[in-house]
Amino acid sequence: MNACGLDFGTSNTTLGLNGPNGPRLARLEGASDTLPSAIFFPWSGAPLVGRAAMAAYVGGEQGRLMRALKSVLGTSLIEETTPVGRRRLGFKGVIGEFLAEVKARGEAEADGALSAVVLGRPVHFVDGDAEGDKRAEETLGAIARDIGFTDLSFQFEPIAASLDYERQVAGEELALIADIGGGTSDFSIVRIDRGHQNRADRASDILANEGVRIGGTDFDRQLSLAVVMPLLGHGSPLKRQGLAMPAALYHDLATWSAINRLYDGRTARSIRELERAAAKPELVSRLARAVEEERGHGLALDVEAAKIRVAEDGATELDLAVLEAGLSVGISHADLLAHTGLLAERIAGRIASCLSAAGLAADAIDALFLTGGSTRLAHVRAAICACVPQARVIEGDTFGSVGTGLAIEAARRYGG
Repeated sequence: MNACGLDFGTSNTTLGLNGPNGPRLARLEGASDTLPSAIFFPWSGAPLVGRAAMAAYVGGEQGRLMRALKSVLGTSLIEETTPVGRRRLGFKGVIGEFLAEVKARGEAEADGALSAVVLGRPVHFVDGDAEGDKRAEETLGAIARDIGFTDLSFQFEPIAASLDYERQVAGEELALIADIGGGTSDFSIVRIDRGHQNRADRASDILANEGVRIGGTDFDRQLSLAVVMPLLGHGSPLKRQGLAMPAALYHDLATWSAINRLYDGRTARSIRELERAAAKPELVSRLARAVEEERGHGLALDVEAAKIRVAEDGATELDLAVLEAGLSVGISHADLLAHTGLLAERIAGRIASCLSAAGLAADAIDALFLTGGSTRLAHVRAAICACVPQARVIEGDTFGSVGTGLAIEAARRYGG
């Protein structure tokens, strides 16, 4: 039986395989072992995934781009459809098409069918909703079966990351695994020991799990709402005293999984009506253009890229010429902190709950293992490290540790 580990992420997806030399990540797009979790449906022809999907959209090809698909699991959106050209597609089917392509590319590299899979999952798909969390897992499992996996099971993503880290250690230690991804932030406290890897039951080594539905896309949304959307009229008044532009329009435009809601024709017409009623119609005109020309995903990509540049360089200029010639906005690290600092604090706040659940003090943690793209944000990293200041900080494979660990778990559960 060929078994694999599938890390379907909000921002990126990886597929872990096993072979004579141990676990490895499949090359899913050219030489890259990460595949952006994006799919593009052109008005004619087959859908594109990953970087090719985003390149087609940015390049102006007519069609529909969808990204951050994982974030609809456990929400009412999963039962909805979205317009794609002259047809409507359900979100379950869209996720299925994306994951079927991932599976096919993994099988091409494995040189055989992949029939068993360990699927990564966040500690909480949905915060504070056990039934919603259960439905999300069941939905993902059903999609996996529909695309051809006959044997499947789940593992928490931070636990999978700990299995990857465990290959590096020489002796026993207590590790806090921090997996800060695009859609969720997850923590596990695990007793790590290289000699434990082949144990059939690792339950006694898992001391606590915690998580919160906050990730990199939430930082993008908050930055967009605070810095970009006011240029499109967010918070601006209508001519009628006491009324302002509807905030929901801007929240949808700043949220990957909700952008497509705006592209139904009726919304564009209602925005033009609001433009006539606006005290600052020139701002609302930009919003209308963004919706009519389906620029939402491009704006979201630009904000995400600007966030990364600010994290790396301290400041950037975000070009918004697609909405209006000469339009741009500067973003500083102070802006990033001001508008997303609370998110970083909320993420770090889950560590105290995790320590409490394990019955441990912070100084009991030997190692802090960091994985997930959002650990690159300095204020997120600092907030996490401050919770266990004595721990040794270990850098994991930012995007690959979970997929590698899931492959290790797949080999243990199903064979190589």
